[in-house]
Amino acid sequence: MPFAVREPLPGVDLDAIEPRPGAGIALWMHGDDVQALHDELVTAGVTVLAPPQQGPFGVTFTFADPDGYAITVHDRA
Repeated sequence: MPFAVREPLPGVDLDAIEPRPGAGIALWMHGDDVQALHDELVTAGVTVLAPPQQGPFGVTFTFADPDGYAITVHDRA
């Protein structure tokens, strides 16, 4: 499921922009078994930015998608 499609202007190097596109965007998703998803992503070599922890939205953790966006998964609906 794509969240955005972007076409850079000629001569624009998006990889050189600091901070990277997406800075300040918060992507949160609900998951039924957050710990199992965390473990599966770690096994696959995905970068975990914040380990599973208990919080107001239940168990949450944050990982980086392939483009570097931070995605937080929580288990409380």
